[in-house]
Amino acid sequence: MHQLDRKLARLVFDECRRQLSLDEVPLKTGGDRDRLAERLAGLIGPSGNDPEAVLSVFLRDIAPAIIACDTPRFMAFVSCVPSKTSILFDMLVSCFTLHGISWLEAAGPVAAENQALRVLADAAGLPAGAGGCFVSGGSSGNLSALLVARDTGLSRRGAQGAQGTQRTRPKVALAAEAHISVSKALHLLGMEPLLVPTAGHRLTGRELQAALAREPHAGDVVAVVATAGTTNGGLVDDLAGVAEVARRHGLWFHVDAAYGGAGLFAPTVRGLFDGIEQADSVVIDPHKWLFSPFDCAALLYRDPPMANAVHTQRASYLDAIHDDANGVWNPSDYAHHLTRRARGLPLWFGLAVHGTDAYRDGIENTLTMARYAADRVAGAEGLTLVCEPELSVVLFQRDGWGMDDYENWSARLLADQVAFVLPTSWDGEPVARLCFVHPDTTKQLVDEVISTIAPALDGVSGAHVLIDD
Repeated sequence: MHQLDRKLARLVFDECRRQLSLDEVPLKTGGDRDRLAERLAGLIGPSGNDPEAVLSVFLRDIAPAIIACDTPRFMAFVSCVPSKTSILFDMLVSCFTLHGISWLEAAGPVAAENQALRVLADAAGLPAGAGGCFVSGGSSGNLSALLVARDTGLSRRGAQGAQGTQRTRPKVALAAEAHISVSKALHLLGMEPLLVPTAGHRLTGRELQAALAREPHAGDVVAVVATAGTTNGGLVDDLAGVAEVARRHGLWFHVDAAYGGAGLFAPTVRGLFDGIEQADSVVIDPHKWLFSPFDCAALLYRDPPMANAVHTQRASYLDAIHDDANGVWNPSDYAHHLTRRARGLPLWFGLAVHGTDAYRDGIENTLTMARYAADRVAGAEGLTLVCEPELSVVLFQRDGWGMDDYENWSARLLADQVAFVLPTSWDGEPVARLCFVHPDTTKQLVDEVISTIAPALDGVSGAHVLIDD
């Protein structure tokens, strides 16, 4: 197993080169459960198989059984659109078996990752001492940050306990639009949500203040979670207003910018994020909208020693990595993980090779496409724009359509390989949703998708609409 099969290496590298050489990745349509079960049956056994035969199964049966996310035609979710550069470097990270547990074992990778984290911290306006680590995704980042928020809050509540103010489990204020991973994290951490009613699908400081005023156990609220780029609508909470209320009440202020954080690099929307610089913790997922491979999320703390005090794992077999006297930086001390791959290095390499201006331009292009799609919807008879897009999500309705109609439309688009889109709901009503994160999305593709749902063009395949580039 530990001897290089040069023929296999050549075959694998050839396939990698072929995949990377595609101008546009085919969308594909997913996989069939029975066919996959048949193809995989008996493949793993005591004696093994010819590697070329197994590679053939992967190329023929496994790799095609997907809906590709790294194509401009994928508009259903906030997808992963890694640059070719970052993909290549991710291969190198694997070949070198680079990990990022501790400074003792991986000083080089940790130093490079921290440089990339600094770029993100600067974009958010966090102070010079801010820092953190890369984790697998926003869910892991939210869990790790809220663990610090809980323990910090419990410490504060303990000082008040003698006065009889500790009555319930710790609470975290959030809006209904917060990502589901936040609620899951609260459940795992033994905390309760304080759901803040919102009038416009975005949390404001005024609404947070009103909710705290109504809460009989407001002293048990230890944190508030604001969202910078809601998953369903792409909206940004009132970060400055929420930050002010959080500071007044001594709450940990966590910003989930897993999707929207890339907008920090885009001048046209940077003002929406005012207030993020006051956050105690921030999560940004480069594998969402910063053109990095799975699985890469940046977790940043305003005051890293507070996170270090909560997350550092002490055990005799770990004593060697903890050189507290020299202030070493161990990524394992800033989240709930221990063993971890150096998942931030592809982002670091991409930033170093292309520069932040290239990332800015790619993000701005997706924002332009979202605004263009919104304008096309607003100008089409029979379509109604649900709300003006703040980031790169566009929600709209077709007159008289129900959820079945939207689902049938989605299925037709996928079958025809036009695009992968999925409907959602907004204020209890079914709506169409387009999410733009691929920088190569064109106006022609936007027109092609909208032409399949606009009543005036219904049934016209590939309808041509004159546009200005």
